Amino acid sequence: MAKILVVDDAAFMRMKATRLLTENGYEVVEASTGAEAVARFKSERPDAVLLDITMPDMDGITALKEIRAIDPNARVAMVTAMGQQSVVVAALKAGASDFVVKPFAADRVLNAVEKLVA
Repeated sequence: MAKILVVDDAAFMRMKATRLLTENGYEVVEASTGAEAVARFKSERPDAVLLDITMPDMDGITALKEIRAIDPNARVAMVTAMGQQSVVVAALKAGASDFVVKPFAADRVLNAVEKLVA
């Protein structure tokens, strides 16, 4: 069973993603900030990360760079609100493998995670 780190400052979004992933057989760990995401990545060593871009304290791009510094092969999909295409491009350049637009469709999240852990 693959372990997924779900990172979002909105508790509702974390809960929605966690429920979806656990119902589909994934083990899930959560983080609510970029700094917490980096710490949880170090301690939990997840197989993949769903990482929100816009968060207080440390944005998703910075967290992505720190996670990739820990593990250059880290598999990360960014989660972004509509209209943040330029940020998505920056995330892909920083090493993200994919992105999911919020509000997300269940099949899109599952597809992204399946690609990450394949």
